[in-house]
Amino acid sequence: MVQKTTPPATAEELRNAILERHGTLSKRLQQIARYVLDEPNELAIETLSVIAERAGVQPSAIVRFAKEFGYPGASQMQRVFRDNLLSGNAAVGYGERVRHFNAGVSRKKSSGHAEVLAEFIEGNTIALQNLSQTVSQADLAEAVSMIDKADMVYVIGFRRSFPVASYLAYSLQQVNKRTMFVDGVAGLSKLQMQTIGPKDVLIAVSYQPYAAESIEAVELAATRGAKILSISDSLVSPISKLASLVLQVRESEVRTFRSLAASICLAQVLVIDLAFESTRTERKTKRGKST
Repeated sequence: MVQKTTPPATAEELRNAILERHGTLSKRLQQIARYVLDEPNELAIETLSVIAERAGVQPSAIVRFAKEFGYPGASQMQRVFRDNLLSGNAAVGYGERVRHFNAGVSRKKSSGHAEVLAEFIEGNTIALQNLSQTVSQADLAEAVSMIDKADMVYVIGFRRSFPVASYLAYSLQQVNKRTMFVDGVAGLSKLQMQTIGPKDVLIAVSYQPYAAESIEAVELAATRGAKILSISDSLVSPISKLASLVLQVRESEVRTFRSLAASICLAQVLVIDLAFESTRTERKTKRGKST
């Protein structure tokens, strides 16, 4: 039975409603929810058949999704995103830029060394530019505040995410932040996290397909009352659902090779901002003592 509710009037309201109700949706509607969150601009400009094909569902499922959130049909839900796009609150769709880029790469029969380099530079440039659209100034400020106030920062990331997590742990230690890198060597990830508590923060990094160890770590941290900072490719990924804050990073994929350029960039920003924040705090403390 479709739940009767007042439909969200703006794209931001719909986004918040989806995040709030995501866990109560069926698997098929969750699939659509992820696409809606990841590709809002495509919802605004594409036909229902195109959206359905890209989301991997039937058009009727998208209509059901729209009605689930109180809209008479899919077109009324699309209008919310179209208004957001026309108001200038959204940039050119990341998914569309990636499709054009990959189509250009696939048309090339062969590439020399310089061309391959150029392809990866362009792909990573698109991902880096999109980072400013998915991570806001307010998000960064909140993330830095969480890290700064934590007694201990635990950092976890496996498989493709491991380089990002290890870089974060190393860099946080370099700015004198108490940090535990949960590397899971010898299967000891749970043991490494056994002291996590309410005054601590877990930074979890994971992208599809999500590492089971990272999901378990997030669930453990949540039961212990620790704050969770998730760095992931979706606002509704398994490591995002219990997070206090999610920083969404959508990396490039060039010739089936997925990059980490945007993730490393974000990690650098977090550490540098933390260092600046610590410096500002020290100055305020000194001024307070001098008066």
